Amino acid sequence: LLLGILDKATLTLGDNRRVDFSRTLIFMTSNLGAAEMGSILRPNLGFATSEIQRRHGTGELDEGTSDKIARAGVEAARRKFTPEFMNRIDKVVVFKPLGQAGLRKILRLELNIVQQRILNSSTATPFVFSLTEAAKDYLLREGTDMKYGARHLKRAIDRALVQPLSNLIATGQVRGGDSIRVDFNPALGCLAFYKDAEDVPADAMANLTDPALPDQAAEISQGAVGELPRAAKASSGRR
Repeated sequence: LLLGILDKATLTLGDNRRVDFSRTLIFMTSNLGAAEMGSILRPNLGFATSEIQRRHGTGELDEGTSDKIARAGVEAARRKFTPEFMNRIDKVVVFKPLGQAGLRKILRLELNIVQQRILNSSTATPFVFSLTEAAKDYLLREGTDMKYGARHLKRAIDRALVQPLSNLIATGQVRGGDSIRVDFNPALGCLAFYKDAEDVPADAMANLTDPALPDQAAEISQGAVGELPRAAKASSGRR
C-alpha cells in the first residue's frame, strides 16, 4: 500500500474509491541506527573518547563525527528496507544528537509553556516566575542525558517545579501578582522558591516574562487579564 502511495500518489480502497495523495507530505520516522550512532558518540576504547563526549555535551561535534553519524543512520535504513522502498523516498534526514545549547532551548520552551499555563489559568490569578542558572542546570541534570536527550525533561519540570508551585498556591504562599524566583539549594538537593515581589502591576509583570512568550505578555500589558487582587503582605524569602 505504501509503495503505491509513494509511487502513484493514489490509494484504492476496498469499495474501489481512490484517495488522492498528490498534495500530501508524508514524513516517516525511525530509530534505526540509534545503536550505531550511540557507539560513535560513546566509544568504549580510544584516547579520543572523552573529547568526543565533551564535544557532544557542548553541541560542538566536528564535521567528521557528524558525517559518521549521518552515514550510520542511512546505512542502517538501507539494511532494513528494500531498494524499491528507499528509492521512493525523496529525502533522508538524520537528526544529530542534542548538545547543551539545544537542550537549553528546549528547557526554555518548556518553561514558557508552564508560564503560559499560569497566565491562562481561569482558576487562579496569574503570577510570574524566573529561574536562576543554577536552577536551570539542575533541571537539565534531572531531565536530560546523552542517551535519551530531553525525553524526560517535561517530567522533571513537573516533579521539581510545577508540583511545588501548585502546593505553594494551594497553601496561599503564592498569590496573584507575585514574582517568584526559583533557585537550586545544594544543601537540600532540590529547588527553592523565593518571593521577590508582591502586587506586581500587570504591565510590570509582562516585562518580567520571557520575551519568547507569544502574545500573552502583550495581552497582560494591555490589561486583558484585569486587575490583580492584592496579595497578603508577607516577608519575602523561601516559601
